[in-house]
Amino acid sequence: MAAWARAVRGLLLDVSGVLYDSGGDGGVPIAGSVEAVRRIKASGLKLRFCTNETQATREKFVKKLQGMGFDISVDEVTAPAPAACHILKERSLRPHLLVHNDLIPEFAEIDKANPNCVVIGDAAENFTYANLNEAFRVLIGMEKPVLISLGRGRYYKETDGLKLDVGAYMKALEYACDVQAEVVGKPAKMFFESALAEMGVPPQQAIMIGDDIVNDVGGAQRCGMRALQVRTGKYRPCDENHPHVKPDAYVNNLAEAVDVILQQL
Repeated sequence: MAAWARAVRGLLLDVSGVLYDSGGDGGVPIAGSVEAVRRIKASGLKLRFCTNETQATREKFVKKLQGMGFDISVDEVTAPAPAACHILKERSLRPHLLVHNDLIPEFAEIDKANPNCVVIGDAAENFTYANLNEAFRVLIGMEKPVLISLGRGRYYKETDGLKLDVGAYMKALEYACDVQAEVVGKPAKMFFESALAEMGVPPQQAIMIGDDIVNDVGGAQRCGMRALQVRTGKYRPCDENHPHVKPDAYVNNLAEAVDVILQQL
């Protein structure tokens, strides 16, 4: 039996690339993932869906997944936008938003007048020169610029191929404004600690399953969790030779991981 699968009380699942591949048509479930989620819930294991999704509100995102057959609710999802809103309120920050249009409702209760920070997410088609330059001008005009990023992913997979993620644009603003972004989503330690707290499970008894070798696997391991990389989503064979991050195991897909974990219960 696999040593990495022992003494598990909770699972954290990445969504895009693990449960489904996104796309302009809404995306498609990865084979076996709908049933795998059902089996996890039937087993009694604690479960959180941990996503850096910033192209839609949690409500809209969850509704899409439910339409694919997944047993998922909004209160089971840990996502960057709500965490960012908490930070903005706590620090009396007023954001200039460089985010996807569909994410803007998440910030409805946030004061956005006279911005004193920039929040950047996966804005997709909103990543135009004009919009990036507007964010640059907000930051460069501050004595102490504040840049909050809803993740730092380099790319992700959609049904028609790989797409640039927020990290590339975050780095451009960091370079131009000589500022270090505060990352709210994965791989930030705070993100994983929040998900663990919501489950009530210590890191030593939790496993993260993701397709991103750095943000999913590396981020979770730095919090004391075990972490698996699936060979779906953005996975590429070169990930298995990563110079710094070594998953506790590779699995072909979520269904295979769940098979092994449930055998240990």
